[in-house]
Amino acid sequence: MKNMKLLMILAVSIFAISCASDSPKETVIEKTETAIVNHTMYPEWSANSNIYEVNIRQYTQEGTFAAFDKHIDRLADMGVDILWFMPISPIGEKNRKEGLGSYYSVKDYTAVNPEFGTMDDFRAVVEHAHARGMHVIIDWVANHTAWDHEWVTNHPDWYEMKDSVMVAPFDWTDVVQLNYDNKDLRTAMTQEMEFWVDSFNIDGFRCDVASMVPTDFWDSTRAVLNQKKDVFMLAEAEEPELNKNAFESSYAWAMHHKMADVAKGDTVAQVLMSQVNKDQEKFGDDTYLMQFTTNHDENSWNGTEFEKMGDAYQIMSALTYVVPGMPLIYNGQESKNTKRLLFFEKDQIDWKNYELADYYTSMNTLKKNNKALWNGIYGGDFNVLKTDNESVLSFSRLLEDNSVVFIGNFSPQSVEVNLTVANAKGEYTNYVTKEKVEINNEYKLELGAWEYVILVK
Repeated sequence: MKNMKLLMILAVSIFAISCASDSPKETVIEKTETAIVNHTMYPEWSANSNIYEVNIRQYTQEGTFAAFDKHIDRLADMGVDILWFMPISPIGEKNRKEGLGSYYSVKDYTAVNPEFGTMDDFRAVVEHAHARGMHVIIDWVANHTAWDHEWVTNHPDWYEMKDSVMVAPFDWTDVVQLNYDNKDLRTAMTQEMEFWVDSFNIDGFRCDVASMVPTDFWDSTRAVLNQKKDVFMLAEAEEPELNKNAFESSYAWAMHHKMADVAKGDTVAQVLMSQVNKDQEKFGDDTYLMQFTTNHDENSWNGTEFEKMGDAYQIMSALTYVVPGMPLIYNGQESKNTKRLLFFEKDQIDWKNYELADYYTSMNTLKKNNKALWNGIYGGDFNVLKTDNESVLSFSRLLEDNSVVFIGNFSPQSVEVNLTVANAKGEYTNYVTKEKVEINNEYKLELGAWEYVILVK
């Protein structure tokens, strides 16, 4: 296995952040070098990576791999690192929902949806992405299959039964629940995942409802996959036990919901810093929590980031790049897509003129070039800076000679900011305007509604 120099992983010692809404205090999360054995082996290339989610069906008018392939150079130029493809497998027809069905109703784990093209078409996409320095992960649905997957007929003992009848999880009537008490199922599922690494040289998996599958399955499968290459594993979950051995990344769902609440005015801005602290305490500093303003579930079922966050969408997006974690872009965000994409039918993204492409390019560059913002154990300490306004959040990220100071007005009114600084003094550059800024013990500025500044050195 490559990159064996990561034989020991850094852990974290967290010093609690105190972020009361009436009087935020300056606090710091620091790191210590405590060895953890048998922990996830991170791919080195993931240290400063971002993720871009691809919905092949809705990406182009054709909805094919070949049509998407024409966008790879654009995405590479935008600084995208990891392409996460929503499920590309054939979709079940039995009990299908609506016309085209759910991507997450998998009929065959080792084939591609013929609507998207051929295996060779997908291979060409992977090779093109690799040639441009990107990595590819695919969505993996290990919890259930379509009702017309061949396992239903050939291996009924691989499925959950209730009164001798196979069952669907929740109200997901188009799928049937697998039974991980069966060792043969575990072996087969691991082999299906190996197929994609062996045959297509993909770089990892995003695993659907990962917490519904036993953790020891993920642990053993990750070990098998890592014998082939250092894969990257993203869990759709918020369960720290999954990140001990199997996954380096999980969803920051709680942070996402807090961002929406602040944007709507339902709570004060300081809860965002409190949530960062809670996540650090819950997961430790070696998990890459995926930070996002939207994704395929949020967009289709709960509304676009513009519906949920209004004029605050961009400050919240910027926050996903500067707090600890790995930022996600859902396809269409770079064109300010304002519609909820249908989940079971064709509904192409309105690409318009890529209005926010330059913004995302800039943020991806910032993340990649400033080590203070790198992911997990590779990034810098997180220091909350004291302000005199409950609508204003400020913090610094520090690592060696790299530092970033974020100051944001999380309100629809202009504010004057008086910032008290103890450990972030020095000369900075405003990342957007390129102006030089001197920070001493105190720093004052005025911010418009939902305005923010990012200072770097």
